[in-house]
Amino acid sequence: MKNKTTGTCELCARQQVAVTVHHLTPKEVGGAYMPTAEICIPCHKQIHSLYTNEELGARLNTIEALRQDEKIGKFIKWIRKQPSSKLVKTKKSNDRRNRKRQ
Repeated sequence: MKNKTTGTCELCARQQVAVTVHHLTPKEVGGAYMPTAEICIPCHKQIHSLYTNEELGARLNTIEALRQDEKIGKFIKWIRKQPSSKLVKTKKSNDRRNRKRQ
């Protein structure tokens, strides 16, 4: 992920973590000039491993909507307890893989 800085993740609220710019409405679905958020790399990777760009653009295009979603909410609850130095592996969920094929 390029353009990393250190700051507070707007999604999980962890401090002093490497953050990147996340387009709340993905550029692929028209969000190039729409609002963005600075989120940590683990949260960013988890979002894109759970949801398609179409889902993100249609229903999960705000930080609040992401926080209220059950799947990412579980991850946020877990990642908040992790040290900022922790490297997190992610892989696409089976649910997301199946939606991509349809």
